[in-house]
Amino acid sequence: MKCLSPLALLTLCGVMAAPLMAAEQAPELTGCAAKKQSIISQIELARSQGNTDQQAGLEKALGEVTDHCTDASLKKERENKVLDARHEVSKRQADLEKAMKKGDPEKINKRKDKLAESRKELQDALDELDK
Repeated sequence: MKCLSPLALLTLCGVMAAPLMAAEQAPELTGCAAKKQSIISQIELARSQGNTDQQAGLEKALGEVTDHCTDASLKKERENKVLDARHEVSKRQADLEKAMKKGDPEKINKRKDKLAESRKELQDALDELDK
């Protein structure tokens, strides 16, 4: 069997990689379209694993998203989540300041952990807002 020349091998790899590169350049879905696509992917996964209960629940969720989701309502929901998360961070910051005034190291560490958790939730909400 004759080996392929390096040029032929390179050309073959380029031709096979073209569809993959084109798929990567496709615009990312946002809003309700992204939400629908995520649910569809989960349905396919549940179907492939034979999880009919999960599949049925996801199909119901897909119907709800199809019937009721609008990009404006989704954006408003995500904005409210960001506001709630900001409020939570402010509250945790105040709790930490109180603990620092009292000087209890155990409470200070506990409040720092809670504040870090709230900040992570805020960042997650902000990230979700852009989707």
